[in-house]
Amino acid sequence: MYIKGEEAASISRKEVARLAGVSEATVSRVLNNVGPIKEETKQRVLRAAAEVGYVPSALAQQFARRKSGNIGVILPSVPKVHLFSTYYFSEILSGIGEGAKRFGYDLLLMFQEPGEPRDYAALFRKQKVDACIMLGSQDVAEEREALAELADAGHPFFLVNQRFEGYPFPYVDADHVHGSKLAVEHLLQQGRSRIAFLNGPAQYSNSLDRLKGYKEALAGRGLLYDDSLLLEGNYSRKSGFAVATAVGEAIRDGLVDAVFAANDRMAIGLMHGLREQGLEAPKHYALIGYDDSDGSRIIRPMLSTVAVPFYEMGKLAAEKLLDSGRQAAVADVDDVAARESMLQVQLIARETT
Repeated sequence: MYIKGEEAASISRKEVARLAGVSEATVSRVLNNVGPIKEETKQRVLRAAAEVGYVPSALAQQFARRKSGNIGVILPSVPKVHLFSTYYFSEILSGIGEGAKRFGYDLLLMFQEPGEPRDYAALFRKQKVDACIMLGSQDVAEEREALAELADAGHPFFLVNQRFEGYPFPYVDADHVHGSKLAVEHLLQQGRSRIAFLNGPAQYSNSLDRLKGYKEALAGRGLLYDDSLLLEGNYSRKSGFAVATAVGEAIRDGLVDAVFAANDRMAIGLMHGLREQGLEAPKHYALIGYDDSDGSRIIRPMLSTVAVPFYEMGKLAAEKLLDSGRQAAVADVDDVAARESMLQVQLIARETT
């Protein structure tokens, strides 16, 4: 006799329920990870399912849970930039992918075009995603409103490497204040005192964190903050190269003896631009970057930098979203441990200092 797939699944569920001593509805809730279930009951059902070799259809699970099986990853669409070849995005995405795989989820990558309306909640309404992770979010009014809509609706999401002061949006970040202090203190320990700072745009919380760390490191040595030593790029190699002329003049005039760049790409671009002017690190100036990217180890002289655990940040964000034991806690704005994670960074001293 031929038994259709759905009938076979029903028979298997009955057998699992009989062995576990629970109802078929409980078996369905356990296997679809729906609703609160006692851990003891959950383990009985899982053992029984393993004993009879019951593997529910992935498609049937999705329909039963009314879920997509996808984590949405929102990425900025940057013209002429190959995001997947950049260390920052490739590391975070690899971590997210590893965390998602552990829970049987797939990644759905979506690019946010400049000027495009931010309607993240629509992804949940259309059941395209079960959760979202945002990369490259900027602290602008439209972004805050879109994220607030997600939070108000109880949709699970996490920010990576971005925080919004005054908003209880869940995030995984690194301690960039401490990382910046490590970088500047290292330069000060090398006898440098006129340290220029090449930072990123202020709409990123990590830019503000690095500026705070820069100021704190100077104050710790009794040095005054001089805003004439503050330069702004956009985290691209090109923007580092663009300020090289001004930095080169300051080095030759004795106004600058070191540079701290807020990421390795800008530091490498600056180094190339200064080299064209006959200025070499560390002979004419000291230079330290941030991220510990592959490029920092390949370039000569090798770039001193601050290592950031981007892979671990992505993995932790995915795990916090998908761990069923944390789902309720993530939505609870009073549960700080579930909502906020700050990972540590490490100074890597190399040849440019």
